Amino acid sequence: MIIDTDPGVDDAVAVLLAVASPRVQLLALTTVFGNAGVDVTTTNALRLRALSGLDQLPVAAGADRPLAYPRHPRASCWHGVDGLAGQAEQLPAPSGPISPLGAVPLMATLLRSAPIPVTLAAIGPLTNIALLLAVHPELKPRIERVVAMGGDFSQSQAEFNVGSDPEAARRVLVEEDVPTTLVPLDLTRRAVPDDTWLAELAAAGPRCAVLAGIIEAYRQQRRAPVALHDSLAVLEAAAPGTVRTTPRCLDVVCDRGPARGAVVSGLPGRHVQVAHDGDLASINATILNRLRRLE
Repeated sequence: MIIDTDPGVDDAVAVLLAVASPRVQLLALTTVFGNAGVDVTTTNALRLRALSGLDQLPVAAGADRPLAYPRHPRASCWHGVDGLAGQAEQLPAPSGPISPLGAVPLMATLLRSAPIPVTLAAIGPLTNIALLLAVHPELKPRIERVVAMGGDFSQSQAEFNVGSDPEAARRVLVEEDVPTTLVPLDLTRRAVPDDTWLAELAAAGPRCAVLAGIIEAYRQQRRAPVALHDSLAVLEAAAPGTVRTTPRCLDVVCDRGPARGAVVSGLPGRHVQVAHDGDLASINATILNRLRRLE
């Protein structure tokens, strides 16, 4: 698995979930603008690498802006200036090298050399994935599938990840033919850990305590429950069938109107597997139990 990410509070939980998941070989973290600028998200990825103990895990910086138009407003009002609810300093200091290749060349190199096809877990704006597919179409057979967190079918407005780069999302979700699963907000916002879940995470060991502290700070800032959006996508990537899906033909609104970035039903054509349901109690328990492996 390669995780393309913009850490991000829920991204941090998702990355450590992948590290703690059995039968997952995490090949790299690649970063993209989104919850913060790519310089900050890359620093956060380095902190997460240090927290995970995977000192040799490649980290590469990717796109710092969308494909076509100026970037969507950043999520500092949710995730803080540091992307981690003001808790970045609670993680280990960033250390070790950043891959000189950059995100897209690194993904291409790893896809070529992997003995089996690789799953791409895309939990930020889809800019890097769109560029990979555009520049290296010959590598599409090396991709097992793309599992993306994004979209919101409950409203006619953009969800943050897709809305940050609608053109990139349209390339990945509509124009390409790589097997793709979309895990939208309709489902992820229902995966809300309760106080008991958070207390058990905090008690599971020092690494888990750091994650719990980030989640709690985020929850206090927002004064609202915190959904584990990206963790659902990573868990589905790690354990196919975690969520129930329906094949749908999609489109992404790319005009400059108020619905820009919305994911909607499209004309007959390429199908994407769209997650619509799952055993959320079991999913939350599985996420917690896997994170506990970090100790």
